[in-house]
Amino acid sequence: MLSATRLLETTTLPDDGESSSPRAKYERIQDHLKKQIQDGVLLPGMALPSEQQLATLFESARSTIRQAMGVLERDGLVSRVQGKGTFVHENARQRLASGLDILALVIPEVFSGYYPSLQHSFEESSSQSQNQMLVCCTRNNIDKQGNAILQLIDNQVGGVAIVPASTPPTPAYQIRQLQKAGIPVVLCHRPVEGITAPLLGLPFQQIGVLAGDALVKRGHRRVSFFAPHCTQTTDLYLEGFRNALAHVDCELAAEHCYFGADGVIDMQELDGEIEAALQRILNRPERPTAIFTSFDSMAERIYLHLTRMGLRMPEDISLIGVGDKIRHSVLQQQIASVTVNETQLGHRAVELLNQMRSGALPIETSETSIIPAEVYTGMTLGPAPETVIPPKT
Repeated sequence: MLSATRLLETTTLPDDGESSSPRAKYERIQDHLKKQIQDGVLLPGMALPSEQQLATLFESARSTIRQAMGVLERDGLVSRVQGKGTFVHENARQRLASGLDILALVIPEVFSGYYPSLQHSFEESSSQSQNQMLVCCTRNNIDKQGNAILQLIDNQVGGVAIVPASTPPTPAYQIRQLQKAGIPVVLCHRPVEGITAPLLGLPFQQIGVLAGDALVKRGHRRVSFFAPHCTQTTDLYLEGFRNALAHVDCELAAEHCYFGADGVIDMQELDGEIEAALQRILNRPERPTAIFTSFDSMAERIYLHLTRMGLRMPEDISLIGVGDKIRHSVLQQQIASVTVNETQLGHRAVELLNQMRSGALPIETSETSIIPAEVYTGMTLGPAPETVIPPKT
């Protein structure tokens, strides 16, 4: 078998001719090497010539070769082994024949909650690393998520960041299919049982603690927790919330915590159930003076219903949700929330995907980062009222 050096000696680097804006030479070199890999001239596992040999072959400076090889490594087409050299990646041809330049973001929702900031930062970082971006919305449905994953595998995208569907929990086999196809995966917000992949997680239990502490410090002793359905995430919120309340004589109206059908995350669809749940709990003889809810978009609905019931926030009742540090809408800016930095998460997801594509990180790595949370007080978080006003019916 001919060596890579001999094979490259038989090829010629294309010339941009007299173009008024010729491409940089390192770009022409990287494109030339990509074509040799795509055409099967350079085979998977084949050792490439040294930087000095390539510089001689292409009549270029070593710094130019270094630039070209850096891009090829970032794109997962070559891998460098310290002390041994640079080799054509085993999946290089597959990646070149695929949508390698596309990074996909798979999320339950597009326009609400954390997700606008996550999309924006993911797109920004993808663009900076010269990748296109594809967004798939699952509506928190594992069947839709599974179909989206199959399409991503068929298109052989370069990497996938996913907020896994939660009701029911995402099955491991869906994520495993991506990894078996050589597609790096970053799990966002929550893990998937049975899957080893980088996790950019949210501190769910701590979020519950922060919400509880914020209410307890303001003198609230009768509080309620609202979530559309019971998931591992809401269980952790509730556990942290209960822990914060345990330090004082604080009553949690737990019997009205959950409502709605599993998997439904559209707050407009759940609007009637939100209103009915609020009516039940607020018409109790001793109604809660504060509500903690698991998602900002639901907090917005609760805010509107409480206003229609004639209750002022925070004078008559306090409200705190969970959401993104960037408050996108005027209403979000009003509502208190335990927030996380989704912009940071989106940038980090792209960084991890590119590290796995380049071989700097294995696809199956247990690296975990937890995004810190903080309380945004907004205009709906205040002291417990001395007089509890009943809602309008």
